[in-house]
Amino acid sequence: MNLFDVYPLWDIEPVKAEGCYVYDENGTKYLDLYGGHAVISVGHAHPYYVRKITEQLSKIAFYSNLVVNSLQKELAEKLGKLSGYEDYFLFLINTGAEANENAIKLASFHNGRQKVVAFKKAFHGRTSVAVGVTDVPAYKAPVNEGQDVVFLPLNDLNLVEETLNKGDISSVIIEGIQGIGGIQVPDPEFLKALSRICKKTGTVLILDEIQSGYGRSGKFFAHQYAGIRPDIITVAKGMGNGFPIAGVMISPDFKAVHGQLGTTFGGNHLACAAAIAVLDIMKDENLIDHAAKIGDYLMSELKKIPQIKEVRGHGLMIGLEFEQSIKEMRSRLLFEEKVFTGVTGAYVFRLLPPLCLSMQEAEEFLKRFEKVLS
Repeated sequence: MNLFDVYPLWDIEPVKAEGCYVYDENGTKYLDLYGGHAVISVGHAHPYYVRKITEQLSKIAFYSNLVVNSLQKELAEKLGKLSGYEDYFLFLINTGAEANENAIKLASFHNGRQKVVAFKKAFHGRTSVAVGVTDVPAYKAPVNEGQDVVFLPLNDLNLVEETLNKGDISSVIIEGIQGIGGIQVPDPEFLKALSRICKKTGTVLILDEIQSGYGRSGKFFAHQYAGIRPDIITVAKGMGNGFPIAGVMISPDFKAVHGQLGTTFGGNHLACAAAIAVLDIMKDENLIDHAAKIGDYLMSELKKIPQIKEVRGHGLMIGLEFEQSIKEMRSRLLFEEKVFTGVTGAYVFRLLPPLCLSMQEAEEFLKRFEKVLS
């Protein structure tokens, strides 16, 4: 049997990683400014993280959700405290797409409506309902067609208000910062108004913080720059620092009904141990403030580079837009300067490094980046 050819692959095989560095099978050292799609939050192979997972593995890795798992409660309590959402409920699953699937379904259970509003350039996952609210037609198979979704321009308040005032929208789903869309940051005033309109019309506001959450923006959640409290928040990527885990954070206005949600693997012992370790490290090492500080420095320095058309983002979620294609630049950056980065389309770099990126490592990236621009 061969692997199904899903992704075009770089001819590099990482075999070891530590902090903000990745090493391939030849011992070549790469500076990681991408974190495997924003997944690596506290750094590769953090000793505390490795120890906590190893200890848990030697006890019990998995059992059914039909029995008590006190690690789930510990995770919920620590996540609530660090994020500022202590009064919310937590439902644990495995992936970001699964989190959004459950959030949209829960919203529909809550108000009995069917239609969903999403935004242009949005990405919320590749599974059935999640891909339906993703603004990438190529990702949708015929079986995904027919979902009642309205795509609106980001930051267009008039269209949002006009659409929601009809009273037939179940939920609005929006990313804290659009990732695949090119690091597009929603206007804080737009988010505030969106929150008010959702409350007025009985529409559930879902904040997809799968990529932009967990301290990446310099706050625990990117939407906290606008000072709003959505009805549902979805989290994943940085939650387990590479171990598959995701969550749906649910307002106390929602009532749990047995049978509406469920999962086999979600919230298993090993996943919870990984996620608890991540929160402990984030708190002990003050990684949220650190991400804000290093991100501010990087963005201020990048804005000085004349070849870059626009620098966007918050914290360590940064987009660099160019007038010309960046394909060759990215290749040179990887193979000549040994730096991993991400891209969106043909013109935008995405920088999503581990939150522990040091000032020295940030400066090293800038030096290597400027070499491929010269």
